[in-house]
Amino acid sequence: MANTDVADESVPVLVLTAAVGAIVLVLILLCNSVRGEKEEEHQEHDEKSTKKEKKNPQQQSKKSKQQGKAPKKQQHSFTHPYLAATLKGHSDNVVDLDFSINGKYLASCAEDRTVRIWSLKEFKDKEHKCLRGNVEYDHGTNVKFSPDCKAFITSISNGNCIRVFKIGKKEDGNAASITNVLDFPKKHVLDIIDIGIGSVPNGSYIMTATGDTTIIIWDLKGEVLTTIDTHHMNNNHAAVSHCGRFVASCGFTPDVKLWEVVFTKSGEFSEVRRAMELKGHSASVYHFSFNLDSTRMATVSKDGTWKLWDTDVEYMKQQDPYLLRTGSWNHTGPSKISLSYDSHTIAIAAGTNIYVYNADTGDAEQEYEDVHALPITSIAFSPSSYYLVTSGDRHIQVFHNVTGCKANITEMEKKLVKATSKTVKERLQQQLKTEKEKLESLHEGMNGSV
Repeated sequence: MANTDVADESVPVLVLTAAVGAIVLVLILLCNSVRGEKEEEHQEHDEKSTKKEKKNPQQQSKKSKQQGKAPKKQQHSFTHPYLAATLKGHSDNVVDLDFSINGKYLASCAEDRTVRIWSLKEFKDKEHKCLRGNVEYDHGTNVKFSPDCKAFITSISNGNCIRVFKIGKKEDGNAASITNVLDFPKKHVLDIIDIGIGSVPNGSYIMTATGDTTIIIWDLKGEVLTTIDTHHMNNNHAAVSHCGRFVASCGFTPDVKLWEVVFTKSGEFSEVRRAMELKGHSASVYHFSFNLDSTRMATVSKDGTWKLWDTDVEYMKQQDPYLLRTGSWNHTGPSKISLSYDSHTIAIAAGTNIYVYNADTGDAEQEYEDVHALPITSIAFSPSSYYLVTSGDRHIQVFHNVTGCKANITEMEKKLVKATSKTVKERLQQQLKTEKEKLESLHEGMNGSV
């Protein structure tokens, strides 16, 4: 009896086990079926994709290349009848420019880690060659020629110091090589905003300025001679005059301060003494510029005016500079100003635009809009005053100084009336003829563009 009961109890267990097994088997078969359908779908999709690639392999290759490349920067294009040349050579934004005092060369530094020297005599050519020098592991932020035109200096971004480059010359006197010869020690805490080189009869020096109130005067070997506190609250701009006699600065305060750098007769540094101040603006002075012999200065201010000053005064006797002219301009924000070497022309760079004025009359003469793709970083007249150059992107724009040409004609005509010598008259007449022909050709270009 006991065996029969056990056998009866095992029957439901076997039936239950068989049922569970059947259910599991059905589930496995369903999963395999679904998986097979998905694999077939993926296979069909892959086959279709392969067929498409075979049909148009060039398009697929083009797409893959485009995905790997960054979008190209749009090139800025500017044309104008008074544009003499566009200098193309830098591969990144140009940040500063400077002419050699002999009027032969233009130096430029850019974020592409190069400095370049351009020949002014090639400005009239279609192609403009340049001599390239590398700024190793850094890039220049300012550039200035030495007074003897045999070297130039740059302030470098990461090193935040002065780097000296020597210019090698060919037998014909043309520049042949650029060599880094010296790095000054790092003394500034803040970034250098401006540099300059001065040479006076008994000595030479280098100036560096930062955005606080600090200016350092160095000897040519990198030794600090003295430090100036400008008391501007902050410096906007600092520069050495073309004659080398003065160091000047402007900033948050509404004035421009000038110091004279003094050396002894034996050539030793003596002192930096206060010379004069330009007072007349009612707000911060953004920028200023000297003429060739420092007898004139031009300033531009946050108050919306530019001013021309007579600085040919006896400052040792406390005589103040004379205000000659005030002009207004329609722009707000930091701007740069340049006074031509002959004092006839004033140019202001504001944003991407340039405003040109006759310094003798104060009249607005030209306005160039959207000269560069980015705000203008540097503006300067050539020593001959024939050219006005600007930087603001990868290119350097070179303009004919038409305003200066007109002013020269007016001045020559006045001199011709007063001239008594036959030789002087003939020379003036020839110069007048040349200037008028130049002006006429530029006007023809302007009329042809209208």
